[in-house]
Amino acid sequence: MVTQLPQAIDYPDSDGQPMADNTKQFRWIVVIKENLERLFSDDPNVFVAGDLFWYPVEGKNKLRVSPDTMVVFGRPKGDRGSYQQWKEDNIPPQVVFEILSPGNQPKEMERKLLFYDRYGVEEYYLYDPDTNQLKGWLRQDDFLSAIEDLTNWTSPRLGIRFDPTANPLEIYHPNSDRFVGFIELDDQLQQERQRADRLAEKLRELGINPEDL
Repeated sequence: MVTQLPQAIDYPDSDGQPMADNTKQFRWIVVIKENLERLFSDDPNVFVAGDLFWYPVEGKNKLRVSPDTMVVFGRPKGDRGSYQQWKEDNIPPQVVFEILSPGNQPKEMERKLLFYDRYGVEEYYLYDPDTNQLKGWLRQDDFLSAIEDLTNWTSPRLGIRFDPTANPLEIYHPNSDRFVGFIELDDQLQQERQRADRLAEKLRELGINPEDL
């Protein structure tokens, strides 16, 4: 008698669908994901990902979702093909973001909310860049409950602040720096370098070596 070994279950890394439906949605996904990467760049145990499949239950490869951005505290940085929760100390993403596009159907977003509620997300933020509408949910009494007023709301987990009265939405780091895209960030860094160079030149004029400070 031949004993058949159980077949390994495949957990696909992709469903073949594009990450975003249009440039506006893509831009917002990148801005949020990359600014969160920057925020937690010095913490090796905060994992930030964009458009990555999350499988919460081992053996159920149809049970999955790919948040536009997710943040997991307590898991190391590093590349992954998918986030298989049972391989990650069974820690679910604590914070997820979704950016709406015209292709997103209400029933699809309702299913995502139910998924995030069931599988342990603590904070969920949904932004529609076309209408500039921000919605949020916070886990209370083991359920995701809608946040009634997001004006100047500060995320308990991330420490970032939202200003939905601005158009478009503005998000601020805990140090009050605004979330910006790569081009604007590069401009800011260049301005900071120029200020540092001017300061160093003035110190040299005074006979002070900046490297000695």
